[in-house]
Amino acid sequence: MARTAGSSKLDWPRNAAGRRSAGAGPGTAQPCAYIISTEFASKSATKPRAPADPGTAAESKANDVFDIYTIIFLALAVFIFLRLRSVLGQRTGRERPPYDPYSARDAVRTSPSEKVVTLPGRAAQPAPAATPAGDGAERWKGIAEPGSPAAAGLDAIIAVDSSFDAQHFLAGARAAYEMIVTAFAQGDRRTLKGLLSREVYEGFEAAIRERESRGETIETRFISIDKADIAAAELRGRVAQVTVRFVSQLISVTRDRSGAVIEGSPDKVTDVTDVWTFARDLSSRDPNWKLVATEAGQ
Repeated sequence: MARTAGSSKLDWPRNAAGRRSAGAGPGTAQPCAYIISTEFASKSATKPRAPADPGTAAESKANDVFDIYTIIFLALAVFIFLRLRSVLGQRTGRERPPYDPYSARDAVRTSPSEKVVTLPGRAAQPAPAATPAGDGAERWKGIAEPGSPAAAGLDAIIAVDSSFDAQHFLAGARAAYEMIVTAFAQGDRRTLKGLLSREVYEGFEAAIRERESRGETIETRFISIDKADIAAAELRGRVAQVTVRFVSQLISVTRDRSGAVIEGSPDKVTDVTDVWTFARDLSSRDPNWKLVATEAGQ
């Protein structure tokens, strides 16, 4: 717009025909505003849109992938849980308690009626019939001659320990005899230490050590134990001592370092007689008897 010389009116734009635009006049500006806004809208519509931010697009795609993997892992966890539950089952309150391999053994060792040498690793055997509780000749019938020193010694023992059972003792002594002879041949110090007194163990251990230093080995196999009889019995203070005479058949052979036989025979059965003495402190809670003396019998 331009002000005309000498005119106080505004000269509004005219069209090509020289006419004023429709509605043009003082105070009427809508058509111009409409043209401006229409032009601006047209330019905005034709203006190219800025490209999307590549970082935002990648983040959106990563979120979509993350959601897919999350669903897969959750489904897999549920599947594993159901499989474990079907295999392992559920606690019902009726499950058996854990097996204790030592409970049964301890019960046998602490039984007050056990008066035998306990043998490691051997299955429990039924105890023989108890010795009759009668007096005189009937009490030790088949065990000791009436009126003999052995019978008197057994009487003294049972007077202090009324649970003493001579037949049960002999059954344990037989088993201990075989175990000790075999352990000595094999050099099994651990087994010997639990069955022998300290003095006897030291003698056995010294013999094993000397044999090993020479490179010698002993092979012993029991054929039978024919007899196990009480030869003597006595009570020394609170310590009971019972001597047993064993008659057995076994095969024994000693080999040198090269394996050559230097004593005995692997095919010959030998008759062996041993006289062993077992002892137990009757005032002790330990029910086991231990070997306290050995000698060769005739």
